[in-house]
Amino acid sequence: MQRVIISGASSGIGAALARGYAKRGAILGLMARRGAELERLAGEFKTPTFVYPVDVRDSAALAAAAHDFITRSGNPDIVIANAGISVGTLTEFAEDISTFQKVLDTNVLGMVRTFQPFLAGMRANGRGTLVGISSVAGYRGLPGGAAYSASKAAAISYLESLRVELRASGVKVLTVCPGYIATPMTAQNPYPMPFLLSAEQAAKKIASLVERGSAYAVIPWQMAIVARLLHVMPNWLYDWAFAHAPRKPR
Repeated sequence: MQRVIISGASSGIGAALARGYAKRGAILGLMARRGAELERLAGEFKTPTFVYPVDVRDSAALAAAAHDFITRSGNPDIVIANAGISVGTLTEFAEDISTFQKVLDTNVLGMVRTFQPFLAGMRANGRGTLVGISSVAGYRGLPGGAAYSASKAAAISYLESLRVELRASGVKVLTVCPGYIATPMTAQNPYPMPFLLSAEQAAKKIASLVERGSAYAVIPWQMAIVARLLHVMPNWLYDWAFAHAPRKPR
């Protein structure tokens, strides 16, 4: 029986992952700020499920949750750092500085805090998988989304460093860069979202990547092509193409 930790589990990809692993009979540790939503989700499952209403910006709360899960169930086999936020930001507004801080703290350091309490035990066991949910937005800086793009670019680099550090340990690291996924977070986007996946479709693909022992993936595959093209696009062309692109509202 697998033991799976999922942050940001109260909705979107996190909730879909929880449902998918529950169907497989996994023991679940679900983390999110909205405790009532977690309890409601856990009520759907017959598999053992532990609920932790924590904010990934709170190191002490995450450490306590990890200790509780390990004490009750043992070290997890899979830890999925899925918690994240996306908010439109503009550098010219002083009030957006706190928003930048919140996005980076949640999307980057929140990932570090999610993995850290479990890593020593996983390394000692010589097995396990750490899954970080980044984004295609980490490939290029999106206008109006500087904080989000910066956080996802940082997450990609962080996960790569972690993967190399753990190469000989038996602990795998998987970086997942989704394109557009139908979640409450993307529901606010005032622009077209090509190759949109449902949260359930994304969760199935992520679980499959974990099973295969993949190290890096963009989903869906169509967005992988777009991401690669954006990555190699000359700056002058990228600037021209995106200077007046629709932006996420502040």
